[in-house]
Amino acid sequence: MSKTAIITGGSSGMGAAAAIALAGRGVQCIVTYNSSQQGALDVVSAIRQQGGQAAALHLDVGRSETFAAFRSAVASILDSEWQANGFDYLVNNAGFGRMAMFEETSEDLFDEFSRVLLKGPYFLTQALLGMLHDGGAIVNVASNSALTTGMTAGYSAYGAMKGGLIVLTRYMAKEFAARNIRVNAVSPGPTRTGMIPDNVMESYPDVITALVEATAFNRLGESEDIGRVIASLLSDDFGWVTGQSIEASGGYRL
Repeated sequence: MSKTAIITGGSSGMGAAAAIALAGRGVQCIVTYNSSQQGALDVVSAIRQQGGQAAALHLDVGRSETFAAFRSAVASILDSEWQANGFDYLVNNAGFGRMAMFEETSEDLFDEFSRVLLKGPYFLTQALLGMLHDGGAIVNVASNSALTTGMTAGYSAYGAMKGGLIVLTRYMAKEFAARNIRVNAVSPGPTRTGMIPDNVMESYPDVITALVEATAFNRLGESEDIGRVIASLLSDDFGWVTGQSIEASGGYRL
């Protein structure tokens, strides 16, 4: 029987790569988008062209008051598309990044980071947990900015929220183990996604060069690198792994 995954922030970057990697393993995917509906539809189209099955739904992970309606939309898609009443995998990936030195971080920015990066995954998982099949799996996308290897000035608020997500991952793993649901986190290092836009690549080549030189594999990560890690962690190959934060950085600052 086919398995089904929900990937938040699946319209581009690591979320899109995770959906495509999962679809390549025969997993049906619901990808969510906030501002880029076309991006999500492009991912769905790419999956379908490869013989997979996918659908797109709108979700703003910074608005927890919409999660009950999202849950209903998921239930409708599962029933209409795949005649299912639940799903197997959840990837809490949606988010945003912004550099702000500690002294310059406003309460508004801090609160936005909190809503999107920590509160969102917490209460979205809570809203969907009853639909997640026993024996399923969750991957929370954190960041090595929360680890000593990835600490960089200007990311105190962002890194603090991702650190909280890593702690939350361990608590989820402990509490959900009674249902044999595994929960792990992936902590990417510098990766070529929307978090490092093309204009930064062009305008600050020295910064990119420094990131590459600090990486053991001598390149930036690609979304596909992280997407494959996520798909692998969700698979039965990692059936004996839970409560872990796995750094996927190509040996950044090794």
